[in-house]
Amino acid sequence: MDELRSKLFYEQKNGYDRIDTAEHVAVEEYCRDYMAFLNNSRTEREAVINAIDQARECGFVEYRPGMELHPGMKVYRCNRGKALMLAVIGKQSLGDGCVIAGAHVDSPRLDLKQIPLYETDELCYFRTHYYGGIKKYQWVTIPLELHGVVMLKSGEVVDVTIGRDPDEPRFVITDLLPHLAQDQMKKTLAEGITGEGLHLIIGSIPYADEGKDRVKLAVLSILNDAYGINEEDFLSAELVAVPAFDVCEVGLDRSMIGGYGHDDRVCAYAELKAIFDVKDPERTCVCILADKEETGSDGVSGMQSRAFDTFMEDLCAAQNVELRRCYENSFCLSADVTAAYDPLYPEVSEKRSEAKLNYGMGICKFTGARGKSGTSDASAEVVAYLRRLFDREGVLWQMAELGKVDQGGGGTIAKFMANRNIDTIDAGVPVMSMHAPFELVAKLDCYMTYKGVLAAYSDD
Repeated sequence: MDELRSKLFYEQKNGYDRIDTAEHVAVEEYCRDYMAFLNNSRTEREAVINAIDQARECGFVEYRPGMELHPGMKVYRCNRGKALMLAVIGKQSLGDGCVIAGAHVDSPRLDLKQIPLYETDELCYFRTHYYGGIKKYQWVTIPLELHGVVMLKSGEVVDVTIGRDPDEPRFVITDLLPHLAQDQMKKTLAEGITGEGLHLIIGSIPYADEGKDRVKLAVLSILNDAYGINEEDFLSAELVAVPAFDVCEVGLDRSMIGGYGHDDRVCAYAELKAIFDVKDPERTCVCILADKEETGSDGVSGMQSRAFDTFMEDLCAAQNVELRRCYENSFCLSADVTAAYDPLYPEVSEKRSEAKLNYGMGICKFTGARGKSGTSDASAEVVAYLRRLFDREGVLWQMAELGKVDQGGGGTIAKFMANRNIDTIDAGVPVMSMHAPFELVAKLDCYMTYKGVLAAYSDD
């Protein structure tokens, strides 16, 4: 019976029971570099800048239409400073398709409104508009940093970062003390803190003069001295508040990583590292770092934009290949995070189908909500291909699903890639506390996601 059970039953094992010492060391080395990348990439703009810097060090050059392509050539194209596409040209023609890995580098945050600054009762605040799906109560009483750009009417770009360095001030959204919160605590979690109530306190010392709004004037004077901006310049600014938590190891065994922005920079880094490490690929390898996924992938830097098609069309034109032929023969890993099973909240999960920490890369055949609404739902053939590939290459993986059937759901860029007639499947790192200011992942799963993308890139 034991032999029969072993032959017929599907059983999963913890990843640390399946790797040797050498691979354990590789996990730690990979995650050390990932933590540094995440710590310095608080926004999609910063992630793209850091990715380009690393790409150039690895021999990538900016692609220009008309460039002659040859096997092994490494090129990239930046889309408006907020998204990035990289490619390593393969030995085979693009008519045979390419291998694509797509992740996003935007994360839930608090955007400053276009007229954000105001004073009330001798305190100065920034109004915000939250971006992406958040639990609003998680964003109060935590330290926040300010990142972004201000575009002046002259066309000059002013980079703003306040709160990243230890000696810089930080910001906070206040909350009621428990002694006065009886009415607030009778509300639901969704109602207790409102979107219009997410205001950052930014100053309290009045300008040394007479008149109204003296604290606001003092704050604007500080900003003008530091950055040369005035209140009108906020109209053409993109400034965001993000958690001021450093990325750190979690647990006495240091097996996990805590930080802001794992969704989805943990998969974006895996793609980057994989495309940097791939050697002489048979098929062209493409890496996408997209923007706007948290708000539906719309806009010029989102995955629904034609920017990706234009990049690929240019590459295909250099080889006299039709774009549609390339797409229909291509394969895409939509490298996005999935929900990790949390034993503290078992009621929302179907335990056997949920991804678990330390069990490897999570493969999601479908996402969507309830009746699989809004998903591409990968075919059985695509799933079988990954099973074959990952088992052959020693990639630890698991199947994953985003909670119980009627509990909720989510989406990724997968359906937008599949709509291009590209075989696509979601696969990425399981995350606890997803979309929170401080998310949690397991080091082993991070490394296996990199190893999985590299296996796809290297497959002949």
